[in-house]
Amino acid sequence: MSKIPSKREILEWIEVNPTLTAKRDIAKAFGIKGAARIDLKRVLKELEAEGHLEKRKKTYRDPDRLPPVSVLVVTGPDGDGDLFAKPMEWDGEGQEPVVLLIPRAADPALGAGDRILARLTLVKNEDHHYEGRLIRRIGTNPKKIMGIFRKGAEGGRIHPIDKGADKEWTVAADAMAGAQDGELVEAELAGPKGRMGLPRARIVERLGDPSQPKAVSVIAIHQHQIPDDFPDDVMAEADAAVAKGLEGREDLRDLPLVTIDPSDARDHDDACFAEADQDPDNEGGHILWVAIADVAAYVTPGSALDREARKRGNSTYFPDRVVPMLPDRLSGDLCSLHEGVERACVAVRMVLDADGNKLRHSFHRGLMRSPASLHYEEVQAAVDGEPNPRTEALLDDVIRPLYAAYAALVRARARRQPLELDLPERRIELAEDGTVKSVNFRERLDAHKLIEEFMVLANVAAAETLIEKKTRLLFRTHEEPTQEKLDNLRETAAAAGYQLAKGQVLQTAHLNRLLDQAAGSDDAELINISTLRSMTQAYYGIDRIGHFGLALQSYAHFTSPIRRYADLIVHRALITAHGWGDDGLSQHDIDDMEATGAHISDTERRSMIAERDTTDRYLAHFLSERVGAEMTGRISGVARFGAFVKLDETGADGLIPMRNIGREYFHHDAEAGTLMGADSGRMIGLGQRVTVRLSEVTPVTGGIALELLTIEDEAMPRGDGRRRSPAGRSRARPKAKKAKTKKDKLKRKLKRSRTRD
Repeated sequence: MSKIPSKREILEWIEVNPTLTAKRDIAKAFGIKGAARIDLKRVLKELEAEGHLEKRKKTYRDPDRLPPVSVLVVTGPDGDGDLFAKPMEWDGEGQEPVVLLIPRAADPALGAGDRILARLTLVKNEDHHYEGRLIRRIGTNPKKIMGIFRKGAEGGRIHPIDKGADKEWTVAADAMAGAQDGELVEAELAGPKGRMGLPRARIVERLGDPSQPKAVSVIAIHQHQIPDDFPDDVMAEADAAVAKGLEGREDLRDLPLVTIDPSDARDHDDACFAEADQDPDNEGGHILWVAIADVAAYVTPGSALDREARKRGNSTYFPDRVVPMLPDRLSGDLCSLHEGVERACVAVRMVLDADGNKLRHSFHRGLMRSPASLHYEEVQAAVDGEPNPRTEALLDDVIRPLYAAYAALVRARARRQPLELDLPERRIELAEDGTVKSVNFRERLDAHKLIEEFMVLANVAAAETLIEKKTRLLFRTHEEPTQEKLDNLRETAAAAGYQLAKGQVLQTAHLNRLLDQAAGSDDAELINISTLRSMTQAYYGIDRIGHFGLALQSYAHFTSPIRRYADLIVHRALITAHGWGDDGLSQHDIDDMEATGAHISDTERRSMIAERDTTDRYLAHFLSERVGAEMTGRISGVARFGAFVKLDETGADGLIPMRNIGREYFHHDAEAGTLMGADSGRMIGLGQRVTVRLSEVTPVTGGIALELLTIEDEAMPRGDGRRRSPAGRSRARPKAKKAKTKKDKLKRKLKRSRTRD
């Protein structure tokens, strides 16, 4: 019979092996078998009765102390940069312990949400309870899900709200966190699969009624883990900030730098002014000023504001709210170039010739006072002959010179040939109760293009200056399309009867010629969408690769430091390069710049996805009362499970599942991007005109299901009334045999389209 370990030996084992504390684990460790297990059970019960251990299910531990080796969740740094953590689970009666992590030089960088295994030491007379040293990182935030909670007899289930997610999660009765039936909840993975093979979840937050339109952006914020609450230390820094004065700055207050923004804009981070160049050597030339809010003067390296801004990476915009990168005290006040208020700025003065070529430029750290905060529509109306009292006073000296400089830049743009995509932008207008009032497409005015062209030129100037001064910076990089994507675009163009040059170095001018060929035709939208899809994702990096879409070799983001961290880094680089003060680049900024670029590229993509998902849900809310209505649109995508359609009226994307396409079997050709009927030979591909019926709308997921009625004005063939599998289709398939290669399929589509025209 094996010797039963002493109580001390058992406690030491549990202390060193916190994850192996079941009775079976202890028995195995001490070689206890057979009847000796009864004596071990007795000793464990005595330890429990004496308060040394707490039995939780089948394991034992000290109830009010963390084991010396524990699994922790990193909560993040405090205002002094010290990193803290908390236990994964705490059921003690006292305060949840706080663990100060003591890093070693070789430890990896840790961030909020990281799960770690750490060795703990109990400390006294401190503002924390334990000090911890990393053993190893064991993961990051657990997998989370958002969904609708449905209560059951013993807990409940969560129905996910992600489009395409059909697997439910089970919730035990003790993991419901008080959630009520029908509530929107956030939950995390709580253990291995349970009954019926479904994952188990623990509800961590209740988010209210999912049917309310105002819940749409809340869903996106939580689903994509976008930080929307500023920590107390960040708010304290922002509230303590005071407006910068003229000391150490150039006086630009006499320059009539006006802001031009959307009519509902709350912040104004850029202003501009233009005048004719009086230099006789530059006849017909222009002087163009672009002034940007001096955010770097308020958000200094290593501050709480700086850490939070980097964490967020950028502001995120929803139809009903903005999740800003900086607190409103800065973004809406001190760093906003409001009318009639003195504001710190970084300005660039650019000299242009009559053809829009930038001859030279210089940067200035100054103090400005804008005479007017204008919006796009009123500026355009003034130039078109309908000024209001505000714009009439500025028309000759401010507005017309801006348009004259813009006209010169348009000529330069035509020579440069950036990519000229023509894709309308949707604008969702909400009523006061949060419901969708209307869905329109934004009108593109020359006033919009004017500001865009000025900002591009200012960004180029910033990049060129920092390259010349050999100062580290973040470039905005856009690489050219991959060969595979170009081949797909070339084939799509060929199917529509257009050509894209082959066998030469691709330039944006080649793509613009393709877009010009399709302009004004039924294929224009198809070619624009296909060209956009062939593009790579832009990102931030430290290497000078260039911006393919803008046809520029040197490009950096400088003009929006209120809402983009990349621009703040460029501002600091300009401060360092010009020796304007000690609030330029820190050594940490320089050493960590590549990682910063990767991080903010990720946060930018996160915001784009969140904004797109929110738009989808709002559009689904808008269409939810029109189920059964017939609508027109174009095929915008093809998959093995159906076809996607972009609806004309709203721009919403809906799915025609295979069951709603036709009763024959459809072959999916992923390479060609087509579906082909096994019996009829009917080809379904990108850009085709369709009439559909709105069959189902799920606002909480943004899902829109459609039924295909006609394609290119022809009703869908129904075959013999049965949707057959590949094995059961007609052997003859005379039409399908004519389309056995991808090239043949595309030719058939083109021939059919031209015959109908």
